[in-house]
Amino acid sequence: MPTTSSERIFTPQRLATMFPPERADAFFDALYGDAEDGAYDIALAFEGEQANGLEFSFQLTQRPGHCLACNLTYGLPQVFERHPVIDLPGVVAKIADALNKAEGALQWRLLPTREMSRTLHVIPLLVTFG
Repeated sequence: MPTTSSERIFTPQRLATMFPPERADAFFDALYGDAEDGAYDIALAFEGEQANGLEFSFQLTQRPGHCLACNLTYGLPQVFERHPVIDLPGVVAKIADALNKAEGALQWRLLPTREMSRTLHVIPLLVTFG
């Protein structure tokens, strides 16, 4: 199956540099004072192209010995929008840079959390071209 130019740009390796895996530990350390209290890992994934932009997602994957379904992941879009460790404006700036676009040329918004399974929840990130 052929890949789109966006799929060639937003490889798993590049996404891991845009949103490093250790940022989940920093997030939980800021919330709870200890990264070990975090119930899930957070990763940025590329989901595909939309009519006027791109869709990414923050994938929340349950950590061993924890319960993702027991955590309050549904309020996270509002937390992620404002939390300095998650740094959504910085993530979108890196997306703009990868696309060779000015930061202000992109708008973004998070959609409500989706429960894909008991061990995987996702928070969609829509990035549109202004």
